[in-house]
Amino acid sequence: MGEAGQVHLRIEDGVARVVFDRPQARNAMTWHMYSQLKAICDQLREDAGVRVVVFRGAGGEAFVAGTDIEQFKTFRTGEDALAYEARINAVMGALEALPMPTVAVLEGWAVGGGLAIATACDFRVAREGTRMGVPIARTLGNCLAMSNLARLERAFGHQRTKRMLLLAQLIDAQEALACGYLEQVCSADALEGAVDALCQRLSSLAPVTQSAMKTGLQRLINSQLPDGDDLVVRCYTSDDFHEGVQAFVDKRPPQWRGR
Repeated sequence: MGEAGQVHLRIEDGVARVVFDRPQARNAMTWHMYSQLKAICDQLREDAGVRVVVFRGAGGEAFVAGTDIEQFKTFRTGEDALAYEARINAVMGALEALPMPTVAVLEGWAVGGGLAIATACDFRVAREGTRMGVPIARTLGNCLAMSNLARLERAFGHQRTKRMLLLAQLIDAQEALACGYLEQVCSADALEGAVDALCQRLSSLAPVTQSAMKTGLQRLINSQLPDGDDLVVRCYTSDDFHEGVQAFVDKRPPQWRGR
């Protein structure tokens, strides 16, 4: 597998199962893994035999623990930041645009880019004890593109999203269930049965209707998105961002200076 990690696809009985496989790093996404995820989404989009897609992380410790931070060490310019966000937007857009229902199975941690992937899915089922959030105000000092910000805000609500982003607060599974973000919270023993039952229910319904309504909802949201490139450049070119990345790699608290 190597340090680059892998994203695997298996299709059986109309259910596609996508696995983020880099458990030694809590499935943190590398550029290679993002590219594989985009290619898998492109493939599934054209497969009329697939009725549901299930996404989950390998190892049971995390769904996806964000993007691999080592990759940010080479960032220097606003163009670097915009190219990265464009890449992530393309992947999330391809996932969100899948015509069939999608289900994220959350275990352990779903943070940063991992939470973005889960939020781009239609439904989420979590194991008890799962925690989720985007603690970038504590870790990296970067920001979200407008599309991912909009997904979070509509999934969690305005004030809860502020808590996750401005307070770097993690949300537990029960709170995520209460606000409607999760379909179900299960014990480890009951998780597989709950996911299978949801897949069976989704597979039994009209696929053309499901696809049309997914597309309609996406159009409603995307038509209202403002430009946010200036915010991305401001954060990724700041001294605080470079300090956050280095501090993360050095395993020490960052020293924020507000510039």
